[in-house]
Amino acid sequence: MSILLEVRNLSKQFMIKKSFWQSKGPQYFKAVDNVSFDLDRGKVLVIAGESGSGKTTVARLVIGAIRPDAGSISFDGSDITRFTGNQLKQFRSYVHMVYQDPYASLDPRMRILDIVMEPLNIHDRESSKQQKVEKAFKALEEVRLDPGEIAQEYPQALSGGQRQRVALARAVVLKPKLIVADEPVSMLDVSVRAETLGLMMNLKERFQISFIYITHDLSTARYVGDSVVIMYKGQIIEKGPIDNVLLNPLHPYTQALIEAIPDPDGAPEDPNPRETRQQAADEKLSMPSIGCKYYDLCPHAMEVCKKEPALVKAADSHYVSCFLYDSKE
Repeated sequence: MSILLEVRNLSKQFMIKKSFWQSKGPQYFKAVDNVSFDLDRGKVLVIAGESGSGKTTVARLVIGAIRPDAGSISFDGSDITRFTGNQLKQFRSYVHMVYQDPYASLDPRMRILDIVMEPLNIHDRESSKQQKVEKAFKALEEVRLDPGEIAQEYPQALSGGQRQRVALARAVVLKPKLIVADEPVSMLDVSVRAETLGLMMNLKERFQISFIYITHDLSTARYVGDSVVIMYKGQIIEKGPIDNVLLNPLHPYTQALIEAIPDPDGAPEDPNPRETRQQAADEKLSMPSIGCKYYDLCPHAMEVCKKEPALVKAADSHYVSCFLYDSKE
């Protein structure tokens, strides 16, 4: 299996706006900190974590929307961080993004046909207008929408699930090599989430498209993913094959995320696990987080955790950044 995407030691920080009366220099927030992972062709990599973990910033870096401060992103053997002009434009014909909010990601002033045709108008200079229309119709059919019924409609005439399928049609119309889906079903009704994810997986199989699936909800991760990266405060704290990580989570944060998944059988669960973790942090305010970024919230925090742990191999292709695991060895 050949590797499509290689991310190595990726870092990105943003300047925090300074108040007028602050005497210190500009402050910086490190959104992505030394992140590395691979994605094979035709596979799905899940990037999971709560809000603020850095997963969306990684997505923006991968599609070339922003440039990293350090590290490399190799796509099909070429480092895209060095691309400019026509190179960058050509790269963007191979990579497309599906956003979280189907109500905001589609231009309400454009008809559905024009929305799906937009990538063709930008990147496909050889096809005639009629050929582009035919390709757009075909893309709509691939996501199980009837072009005859919706092509001349505006997005506001469609449901949320239909709008997200239009976004998928626009993403696949150029037959890309990679689609980055950022929380693509989080704003949809539960009844249409499975259908949308099923469409994504069908497109993956039909066209051998690789996916990066970004989510905070691990209940959908195992359904779509081949491998998973768990992020916390800009760092990877665990990664590996999806079954290995989700069935045998080693990092306390990964365990907390899995415990927060609602029980489909309706069994009692922690009513607010995120609040519980915050309470644990409040109790440890006297212990500054100078090493492991999960130190303040971890129920197993030790003195050694005041140092920053390395991402170490725990099993076959399963890596974890945690002294708790090291101590067991």
